[in-house]
Amino acid sequence: MTDAKTPDGLPFMKMHGLGNDFVIFDSRTTGSVVSPPLARALGDRHRGVGFDQLAEILPGENSDISLEFWNADGSRAGACGNATRCVAQHVMTGTGQDSLTIRTARGILHARRAEAGMISVNMGPPQLDWRDIPLARAADTDHLPLPGDPAAVGMGNPHCVFFVEDVAAVDVAARGAVVEHDPLFPEATNVEFVQVRARDDLRMRVWERGTGITLACGSGACAVAVAAHRRGLTDRRVNIQVDGGWLALDWRDDGVWMTGPTMHVFDGRLSAQFLGSIE
Repeated sequence: MTDAKTPDGLPFMKMHGLGNDFVIFDSRTTGSVVSPPLARALGDRHRGVGFDQLAEILPGENSDISLEFWNADGSRAGACGNATRCVAQHVMTGTGQDSLTIRTARGILHARRAEAGMISVNMGPPQLDWRDIPLARAADTDHLPLPGDPAAVGMGNPHCVFFVEDVAAVDVAARGAVVEHDPLFPEATNVEFVQVRARDDLRMRVWERGTGITLACGSGACAVAVAAHRRGLTDRRVNIQVDGGWLALDWRDDGVWMTGPTMHVFDGRLSAQFLGSIE
């Protein structure tokens, strides 16, 4: 972490997409301020601020901006679709742009304004080879050798997708915690449980690695749209209801486009006392 322990503290934003909530640092002028201890301290909903993921905006590299992501346990996240949309909304509001290029661990992503105040982001092509997801060994990624016959999809982070008859009956906490650390996933995995209600209508609940149950997961919704289509259950354009609302997904030739709402909740400032308590 840079020298953020000043009398004025450290500014941040709180945003969410469908209840998937984020602490966001705009570090384009200061340089990176995030470290694993800071992420863990902030992720504590009782003693910090609380978030599903932390996002840090940095100067672009052949792009308008760069983005880095952290989980609440202090680990790094390779992708976060709803945080990307939130950041895109914030930056485009400040600059007056209608589109944005964003460098992430996945490469350069494209975001743009959509109808009714929505924000769209192209999360890139799905990773479908077992090495890229990654899995620990060769396997059919459409039908993993695990109980429940899940599929695996990479969207810059790994996802394990279960298709179930009644998603409301699933004990997401119990099953998600076990699957997250299954040996088949050397980097752990996000876990989605999905009910197909029509060829364009899905209901999803999610367990995110390093965080737990969340109200929405953008990269998870992308993975679900891909897995459902590859199973022959849906078309390439679907609407997905998550615990926090609705996302629209469109798997095109250039990648998986995701569209949904964003919300800027408040601006805050971490106190010098809080920052000084972080080891």
